[in-house]
Amino acid sequence: MGRIGVVTFPGTLDDRDAARAVRLAGGEPVALWHADADLKGVDAVVLPGGFSYGDYLRAGAISRFAPVMGEIVDAAGKGLPVLGICNGFQVLTEAHLLPGSMIKNDHLHFVCREQVLSVENADTAWTRAYAPGERITIPLKNQDGQYVADERTLDELEGEGRVVFRYQDGNPNGSRRDIAGISNAAGNVVGLMPHPEHAVEAGFGPDGPAGPRSGTDGLRFFTSVLQALVS
Repeated sequence: MGRIGVVTFPGTLDDRDAARAVRLAGGEPVALWHADADLKGVDAVVLPGGFSYGDYLRAGAISRFAPVMGEIVDAAGKGLPVLGICNGFQVLTEAHLLPGSMIKNDHLHFVCREQVLSVENADTAWTRAYAPGERITIPLKNQDGQYVADERTLDELEGEGRVVFRYQDGNPNGSRRDIAGISNAAGNVVGLMPHPEHAVEAGFGPDGPAGPRSGTDGLRFFTSVLQALVS
């Protein structure tokens, strides 16, 4: 059973949801506190969503300096799988584990909706349980969700296959080239704005093929990394 660390920052909202997703996938969630420079020997890390302290300066700008992030940056450089969800994605860009930045949605409003994504890269540590080109539905909720980068960076992400998810059926926040999620060059670090931890259990997720609230497309993020740990 893989041990997956779930980091809690002051203001984190979805750490318990992420821990539950890990458990439903068959892993062991391990609570990590932002102020502790100790990863407790985990096999992977999830930076969950929420509104962490300091976001009023720039989303993720202060959390990026948390002691635990120093350990995560070092471990990610050595291959540790890291997933950043929503605010976690923002923290990953601020920590320079992923390129680009997150700014306010182009319509300047909070958005909360079920969002269709296409899986652009099924070879990362967090996406190997998906099929390339597969369409999945994942809840989205953000205010600073517009992904931006210069054209050279965007071209590099496209050319290297590092765009992992792309928005379908409408861009909800103005993200460049409809990008919903990206990876680092090695594929062990992935960040995305939608919330896969909210689509892991029938009856509580988005609408799915089996009827209302039956969608569980997010669960395969967590089964993917567990598969990656034993391969």
